Amino acid sequence: MKEDNCLHAALICLGMLYYSHAITAEKLNHTRPSLHGHHEKGKEGQVLHRSKRGWVWNQFFVIEEYTGPDPVLVGRLHSDIDSGDGNIKYILSGEGAGIIFVIDDKSGNIHATKTLDREERAQYTLTAQAVDRNTNRPLEPPSEFIVKVQDINDNPPEFLHENYHANVPERSNVGTSVIQVTASDADDPTYGNSAKLVYSILEGQPYFSVEAQTGIIRTALPNMDREAKEEYHVVIQAKDMGGHMGGLSGTTKVTITLTDVNDNPPKFPQSVYQMSVSEAAVPGEEVGRVKAKDPDIGENGLVAYSIIDGDGMDMFEITTDYETQEGVVKLKKRLDFETKKSYSLKVEAANVHIDPKFISNGPFKDTVTVKISVEDADEPPVFLKPSYIFEVQENAASGTVVGKVHAKDPDAANSAIRYSIDRHTDLERYFIINAEDGNIKTIKALDREEIAWHNISVFAVEVHKQHQEAKVPVAIKVVDVNDNAPKFAAAYEAFVCENARSNQQFITISADDKDDSANGPRFIFSLPPEIIHNPNFTLRDNRDNTASVLVRREGFSRQKQDLYLLPIVISDGGLPPMSSTNTLTIRVCGCDSNGSLLSCNAEAYILNAGLSTGALIAILACIVILLVIVVLFVTLKRQKKEPLIVFEEEDVRENIITYDDEGGGEEDTEAFDIATLQNPDGINGFIPRKDIKPEYQYMPRPGLRPAPNSVDVDDFINTRIQEADNDPTAPPYDSIQIYGYEGRGSVAGSLSSLESVTTDSDLDYDYLQNWGPRFKKLADLYGSKDTFDDDS
Repeated sequence: MKEDNCLHAALICLGMLYYSHAITAEKLNHTRPSLHGHHEKGKEGQVLHRSKRGWVWNQFFVIEEYTGPDPVLVGRLHSDIDSGDGNIKYILSGEGAGIIFVIDDKSGNIHATKTLDREERAQYTLTAQAVDRNTNRPLEPPSEFIVKVQDINDNPPEFLHENYHANVPERSNVGTSVIQVTASDADDPTYGNSAKLVYSILEGQPYFSVEAQTGIIRTALPNMDREAKEEYHVVIQAKDMGGHMGGLSGTTKVTITLTDVNDNPPKFPQSVYQMSVSEAAVPGEEVGRVKAKDPDIGENGLVAYSIIDGDGMDMFEITTDYETQEGVVKLKKRLDFETKKSYSLKVEAANVHIDPKFISNGPFKDTVTVKISVEDADEPPVFLKPSYIFEVQENAASGTVVGKVHAKDPDAANSAIRYSIDRHTDLERYFIINAEDGNIKTIKALDREEIAWHNISVFAVEVHKQHQEAKVPVAIKVVDVNDNAPKFAAAYEAFVCENARSNQQFITISADDKDDSANGPRFIFSLPPEIIHNPNFTLRDNRDNTASVLVRREGFSRQKQDLYLLPIVISDGGLPPMSSTNTLTIRVCGCDSNGSLLSCNAEAYILNAGLSTGALIAILACIVILLVIVVLFVTLKRQKKEPLIVFEEEDVRENIITYDDEGGGEEDTEAFDIATLQNPDGINGFIPRKDIKPEYQYMPRPGLRPAPNSVDVDDFINTRIQEADNDPTAPPYDSIQIYGYEGRGSVAGSLSSLESVTTDSDLDYDYLQNWGPRFKKLADLYGSKDTFDDDS
């Protein structure tokens, strides 16, 4: 409690000191109105009179964050006219009046009832007034004053970020700026040192330092190497009160990463690399890899490889794999173990990007020796040429030599070679090859007009090593022989007008020859010698592989002759030449005065005497159709009358009628089906006649329904008999239609029910007992008269 009172007294003293300082400042600046009236000169010498203020007021101060038990005395208002008798009442209004600030209306003492925070609000504007306590009459005009919250150091410095990240190149000079960190203090920077900050480094020495006033972090050691340590963690402190004891502080973490520079040359981990490659390897195949290590990263660690010397510079090459930073040695040309068994290369690895700052660190490259040994391989035969082209005349005799291929074994053993033709490339088997010497011959005649080029493949296989083979393409050109005569280039058909004039050209023809151009054109056109003086037409060779046909005389008549056939001989330019005779069809047509075709039919002049050809054809077609109809009608009439019973393919009774199948008796229990006796046409109770159309429609009786399959045969037959007897539309020989007649000569006889109702049957069925087990069921049904009577 005593400590709180002492603190309170100290704060009041500080407030009074600040108060006296403010009064002195205002007097010096002549900004505060005095307590007594005085004269002021106005414009143009006018003297202004200020009225005397009758009570004392001032600017007040209150310490923030006061936590004492009693309200803080802010200050006291007192009027000059206050005689102390209690007749004057002081009133306080404005910001925080009555809530934060309260006034004793008698003494004028102002107290702060709540703890104030300058960072929340730095000052409050209030209005003071003195009134008569009894009448509330203002004794002084209202006057404003300010209560300022005096700052104390109650806010620690805070950095803008909790964590900072920065980069600086390795090998940087001492004092290189890395990053600037900034902290702020919410306290009043104009009062005391509460907001005066000083930066210091807590962690990160001796690598980095920080400027106390600016917060700039700088490098403190030279030649920091990223390859030794890449990342550093630095802790920076900001402390207020100018860094003196008692000040508040805040910290932040700074992660500093050293960025790479090209300060390390590539180095091979060994001085010699040993590699081997088979002589069977193909160009482009990888032989081996070398790698120079460079601790730098990114583009600073990029290494390019090259071959700078050695006897294998022409046989090998090296490329750079930038993903693995390796040098890939590849084969450039084919190797031959029998010629050279080893090679030596000098390979250099150099940085792609070099930093001039560190050029003094030495050459940024390194060299290594690569020794490559060639391994012997069992090689396949090798043809002396990569491909062969031969020529042979068409129609050459079988066995004609086309050409010869030759291969050898490149190995030291020099094995014998056998040759063969790939029959997939010679399906028609035009050629054969001598397996020993490689001579290719024809088997049958060749036709250039059918196939001008034959492309085959020849295999060469070592005699003792069948798996070692080589393949070479062989192209055989069939040389043309003049064996095809020229022919018309198209199926020509010419037309000549009846009123054609002499020497008038009416068609131009050309020729075509299947032979090569050397044995084809130029073509020569002529008429056969026997008709060279043809009275109707003549031929003119245009000497450009075409010929023109001309009219020799004037006037033609379709009535006399409407068609002419003109043979034309065509010869080619081959050695020896070949020729053929082609026939040109020339029709005589009617034309108008301009030479345009009107009609080429010879019947056009006899149309007036009768019907046209089309009309006659139509009439004849109608007559033929009528005759055909009459013949068909007569044929149908002469056919036998259609049987009364129509056996449809779908009717299962056809089996009984056609094949005289009596069934299996009692033993055939699975085949017995009453449905075979049912007529499909009578399912609905109506059985129409199929030979005579009934005069009226028979309506079935309601009581007659198709018998179920499980009914007794005797009952089923009797029901059908009664139904047929009462059906006026049924024929008298209904037994054949319904049950199917088994044919003459049947041992069982007919099953017809004709006259079975009107006459008593004396037939004895006892003999069915002797027919065997197949007829046992029938014997039981019809074996005695009494049983039959009971069943009916």
